[in-house]
Amino acid sequence: MKRLLGACALLSLLAGCASQSGTVDPHGYDQTGVASYYGAKHHGKRTASGERFNQNGLTAAHRQLPFGTRVKITNLKNNDSVVVRINDRGPYTRGRLIDVSRAAAEQLGMLRSGTARVRVQALDD
Repeated sequence: MKRLLGACALLSLLAGCASQSGTVDPHGYDQTGVASYYGAKHHGKRTASGERFNQNGLTAAHRQLPFGTRVKITNLKNNDSVVVRINDRGPYTRGRLIDVSRAAAEQLGMLRSGTARVRVQALDD
């Protein structure tokens, strides 16, 4: 009986974790924070959305925006900007707002530094 109760408790805990999407409404999303970019070691690996990561594509990882959301990212130091599509979860480094692909980082002018202070604005399609 204890084993059955333990299994039920574990399943309830796992079901509760799985049901929380944690996504936010992208309408009006406008945040400032630090961006970083994925390295080549992630190229070809599956993203959280199920598609393969392409370092040459214009994509990004965000903790809460829904997959498929298009966002404009502006580097606050040089005013360069790029539009990317959210297809992954992250970043998992404390203090970071968004992870972008290498191609997006190049357009933002942040390849050398690796990070940049950015503004992220969701676009209404």
